[in-house]
Amino acid sequence: MSTDDLTQGLAAALDGRDADVRRQVRDQLIPHAGLLHEADELPRDAYRERVRDLLLEMTKSGLTGLGFPKEYGGAGDVGASIAAFETLALGDLSILVKSGVQFGLFGGAILHLGTERHHEAYLSDVVSGRLLGCFAMTEHGHGSNVAELGTTLTYDPDTDELIVTTTDANAYKDYIGNAAKDGELAVVFANLVVAGEKHGVHAVLVPIRVDGRPAPGVRIEDDGPKMGLNGVDNGRLWFDDVRVPRANLLNRFADITDDGRYESSIENPNRRFFTMLGTLVQGRVSVGGAALGAARSALTIATLYADRRRQFGSGDGQEMLLLDYGQHQRRLLPLIARTYALTFAQEVLREQLHEVFSAPPETVETQTRRELESRAAGTKALATWHATRAIQECREACGGAGYLAANRFAALKADTDVFTTFEGDNTVLLQLVAKGLLTDYASDFEDLDQFGMVRFVTGVAVETVLERTAAHKLLERVRDLLPGGDSWDQEAELRDPEYHLAMLRFREEHMLGGVARRLKRGVDAGGDPAAVFSGVQDHVIASAHAHVERLVLEAFTAKVDKLPDGPTKDLLARVCSLHALGEIERDRAWFLEHGRLSVARSKAISREVGALCRELRPSASTLVEAFSVPRELLRAEDLIG
Repeated sequence: MSTDDLTQGLAAALDGRDADVRRQVRDQLIPHAGLLHEADELPRDAYRERVRDLLLEMTKSGLTGLGFPKEYGGAGDVGASIAAFETLALGDLSILVKSGVQFGLFGGAILHLGTERHHEAYLSDVVSGRLLGCFAMTEHGHGSNVAELGTTLTYDPDTDELIVTTTDANAYKDYIGNAAKDGELAVVFANLVVAGEKHGVHAVLVPIRVDGRPAPGVRIEDDGPKMGLNGVDNGRLWFDDVRVPRANLLNRFADITDDGRYESSIENPNRRFFTMLGTLVQGRVSVGGAALGAARSALTIATLYADRRRQFGSGDGQEMLLLDYGQHQRRLLPLIARTYALTFAQEVLREQLHEVFSAPPETVETQTRRELESRAAGTKALATWHATRAIQECREACGGAGYLAANRFAALKADTDVFTTFEGDNTVLLQLVAKGLLTDYASDFEDLDQFGMVRFVTGVAVETVLERTAAHKLLERVRDLLPGGDSWDQEAELRDPEYHLAMLRFREEHMLGGVARRLKRGVDAGGDPAAVFSGVQDHVIASAHAHVERLVLEAFTAKVDKLPDGPTKDLLARVCSLHALGEIERDRAWFLEHGRLSVARSKAISREVGALCRELRPSASTLVEAFSVPRELLRAEDLIG
């Protein structure tokens, strides 16, 4: 197989079923590649205008609205819409984020939280870009803790209106995309009060501008310059008893009747709250995929540079290529392997999201939704952390040249840094994953805050908790996969994918069991649940991390297994081994402490990682060329030509 054929085979595996959509987005980005250069020089207001104008131009292709129903100008294809968004990350990231705010957050909230009256009134204008809007959830005083938002939404039966109020100095909406300049309508999240009774957080449509000026009772302030993404007009919003019609309440899950009564199809307020937020999971899936797109750009630049840049002599008068140095291979190739792994994990997540959102809501089981939310939270955390690490390593791998703005790393670093807190702080998201594991998506999942989780876990025997966890269900498989006796770790082949999976499955089960035991021991000893949870929080996060790492490796292994025999499959199998052994090597202290590695085996794994890097070195450029980042979008002409 020729190099070109191999590149195409890898690219097809990476692009998946939506390869044509990804190609269209790449083709659409190329004519606007100049913005990558101009962004460094444009004044902030001019940059924002360019981003807005390009976004509106892109709406004409239909690619930005793929996830919306056909009757409103979309294509009804959620999976394709995520693929298109991920590919947008190859270009200017301010366009990506403004698109995410407009179509994913603002439009997505109207679609998923509203009903037909809202869809008919707004969605066509949202999809076409005729109506630009905001997603006003985050407050200055409350970020991840959405349930405690200070903004109130009070029903006035005398006028049949809802009154939106910023109640205190910390309750203003902050960091809201499209708020500072372009937004006309906002989906505002606030705590609803009807007849003096609180009903928790709900969403309402509030006009924030009329004829380009702040609407009556709405105060708007620009957030000012940011570390990155300065083409996006983030702003702050205050609501001074702003009145809107009762019909503006997004009422898919709850409503106020004509006679002024509150009613909901979901009686439990906590379950209602989590159900509402669960419909917005698409944002987390999108951010994780976008982070991987940015990592692809960085790794492509750094790898192609290392395959042409020479440094120091080899003894024969010819300087060596950077990529021929073992340490340089160690810097870049494991990151490339991890990008492949997370891409295939993202593919599984994207398809799961597509299936759930394409099915009639009443046919989707609650557990299926909860599993999707957990996987989305964990994958987003790992993908965005990976992007931050990969971009920094690539910048360093390009030396001083990587520090020049012209070579794009400055923009990639600045624009993606916020991804680790977009759509939820990563550490908080991993706590969500752990909660789901410890309660096994129990029927009362939605009712448990972190301390409720402690009470749940400690209220039954640890063995019962473990039997209910997904990780425990893997344990018998793990034992079946391990060679017998105490010498199992000496017998398995180092590149055997079943060995890799067994190691990660064992780590997950052992960590989760340890958390359950520590929680129960702490409470049985008379400890306050809050203090007990705080004392094991690091263990909780580690367990969730281990769980998601196992899902990532399973996705990569399954992808390789599905490929037809041939050079593409053989190369990807070695990339998969590098990823898996690299993960075991990274956490070998844990495996050594828990008897899963001997010292000799640990050293052998490190040698094998080095050997795989050397084997993959001739294919390094092929592996990144398969990321399919157009040269025009890489920008780094003096690094890669």
